[in-house]
Amino acid sequence: MIYTAGIDVGSTYTKAVIFGEDQRIHGRAMTNTGFKLEGAAERTLDQALEEEGLDRSRISYVVSTGYGRYQVPFRDVNVTDLTADAMGGRFFFPETRTVLDIGGQTMKAMRLDGEGRVKSFRLNDKCAAGTGAFLEKTARYMGYTTQEIGPLVATSKDQVSISGVCAVFAESEVINHLSHGSPPADIMLGAIVSLVERSVQLMKRVQVEPQVTLAGGILRFEAMAGVIRTKLGIEVNLPPGELVQFLGAIGAAVLGQRRLSRLEQEGIGKKGARTEIETATRM
Repeated sequence: MIYTAGIDVGSTYTKAVIFGEDQRIHGRAMTNTGFKLEGAAERTLDQALEEEGLDRSRISYVVSTGYGRYQVPFRDVNVTDLTADAMGGRFFFPETRTVLDIGGQTMKAMRLDGEGRVKSFRLNDKCAAGTGAFLEKTARYMGYTTQEIGPLVATSKDQVSISGVCAVFAESEVINHLSHGSPPADIMLGAIVSLVERSVQLMKRVQVEPQVTLAGGILRFEAMAGVIRTKLGIEVNLPPGELVQFLGAIGAAVLGQRRLSRLEQEGIGKKGARTEIETATRM
């Protein structure tokens, strides 16, 4: 069995996925990124290998992605998170034409062509009000953990409007709503709707086309995906369970497997595969 590894070093979490030539995921792990990105990559890969009982020597190719992709010293090549998300989205849903990734510090929307290449993209990385960090901070301020966001929103009876376009102003609105006795569940739903409205605007700017695939840890809450469906007026794809958090790492691992397999068949080998991928990702 030939194994490849995809490592997504994000601003908040680092994810690692072990992918086999049988087109199956054979291990995955997620840890806090922290300030030592190299250590986070090493630690997360080791945990993913341990899940499957594999040794590092069994990994034939490593592809890194995410904002810390250059800080993975044992990588064979790095690719942008746009490329990785596109590959991950197409792995689960081959007809994917639009991908929305809501991360801890950034939000990305991209439109793909029929071959899965990124044709247009937009980023919202200027303010925390447009990222998952805003929801996590809102939950913590009201005394809830990130894991409690889903169950909390499920009890909401009516959303409370959060209209601030800046995280600071939005936080002030949350404080004001709490002081007037608004239920935390309704405030949390309002924060989700506010974030979704920003994501929909981002997708419209890339000229959203179905099928739409979602990614990012905050999307594991069904309420989030449900509001996006309502606002867009179309169905959206959601990778199963917690795999929605691993889309970039999965895409990186799949890319490594496909490139390595094809180029080895052509007799180019691993070194040639590295050069070929680097050339492709600069285009």
